[in-house]
Amino acid sequence: MQQMKPDNPIHQLLYSLEQRLLQPDIRRSSEELNKLLADDFIEFGASGTICDKRRIIEELAQEPPVDISITDFAVCQLAPDIVLATYHAVVISVKDGQPKHSLRSSIWKLADGSWRMLFHQGTPTAMPSHS
Repeated sequence: MQQMKPDNPIHQLLYSLEQRLLQPDIRRSSEELNKLLADDFIEFGASGTICDKRRIIEELAQEPPVDISITDFAVCQLAPDIVLATYHAVVISVKDGQPKHSLRSSIWKLADGSWRMLFHQGTPTAMPSHS
């Protein structure tokens, strides 16, 4: 796998798309999520659940407000139109303020001129990762 440098335009674009998906207003918008997620999207959630596109849109609409930050963001090209993005996320719920760490990975595919997420996985971790 070829890891992209942070100054690569695809790396920068995917970072911005991942950031969009972490914004509360985007997470609650079925219209925005429909643009960003592929029709055959699948998620293996940090909670152990498996969600398709319909279910994740329904669940995110009901999600309580959270603040999510990304570190250690990396992108590897798997094929000309498919990339893997990986990162460490810290989720802080406004309800309890406790940070929850996870390692995350997303597979993105370029189709019809737009990048859409095909797959996402979140794996809980007790400690922050360090690259």
